[in-house]
Amino acid sequence: MDRLESMEVFVKAVDLGSFAAAATALDLSGPMVGKHVRFLEERLGARLINRTTRRQSLTDFGRAYYERCRIVLAEAQAADALAADQLSEPRGKLRVTMPAHFGRHCVTPILLALARYYPTLELDLSLSDRFADLVEDGLDLAIRTGTLDDRAGIIARRVARQRMIVCASPPYIERFGQPLRLDDIAGHQAIIYRRLGQALQPWLFPRDDGSVTEIAPAGRLRFDDLDAIADAATEGMGLAWLPYWLVRQRIEAGRLIRLLPDQSDYLYDCHALWLQTPHLPLKVRLAVDALAAGLPRMMS
Repeated sequence: MDRLESMEVFVKAVDLGSFAAAATALDLSGPMVGKHVRFLEERLGARLINRTTRRQSLTDFGRAYYERCRIVLAEAQAADALAADQLSEPRGKLRVTMPAHFGRHCVTPILLALARYYPTLELDLSLSDRFADLVEDGLDLAIRTGTLDDRAGIIARRVARQRMIVCASPPYIERFGQPLRLDDIAGHQAIIYRRLGQALQPWLFPRDDGSVTEIAPAGRLRFDDLDAIADAATEGMGLAWLPYWLVRQRIEAGRLIRLLPDQSDYLYDCHALWLQTPHLPLKVRLAVDALAAGLPRMMS
């Protein structure tokens, strides 16, 4: 067996907590994962993992060996990336996770253009609001919107800022009036964004002193899809707090009206995240650069 490949299988089994999970992630059979680990144990003359029918745990030697394997694999990946850079063309699979709506409308078109330009680049894109893990899910890049958690070993680069605005349809304003100040929002029906199992998303407005005002408007309509909120607002069902890029065409066509023009817009950060590595693979660097160049034009 190839020692480097066996190290990769061993590390994946430890990261995911089971041989079965590692087999699924690496597209191997469960017995084959066991063979790779046994190959390393026989070669080293020491047990790496204590295994029972219900659980597995690293031996003391296995834990030390695991940490060394991670370093070796990172250096091997850096060497491969360096070779790819010398070819001046990204190759192989680029695995990216992104929020479903933002990813579909904004991120995916830019990555597809990149793939058209580089025919040796493969895309494996996941559009989901689930918070994926870069290590456990084997991802090269993650796109996140909003506030980030400070996590060790993760590099983040801001690639865009979504300008959030309050809008409503002309029929709604004609019937219920136009809010002129933030305090007026409480007297209106709002269309609320809410993800399943999460708290309601407040509407955010910057203050002159750098702090943020949070407003939790009342509304009987709640959606987990921004397009549906824009449709409902266009139908006159209430106020909506949405990214300007999403409703720009409706505003230009007069089907929605931008409200509170004297209020500063909240800028929702969008970041690209990747694992800290000695040498960033060319495919990741080009993707991040393309997003940083293309997304702000969409947001404006």
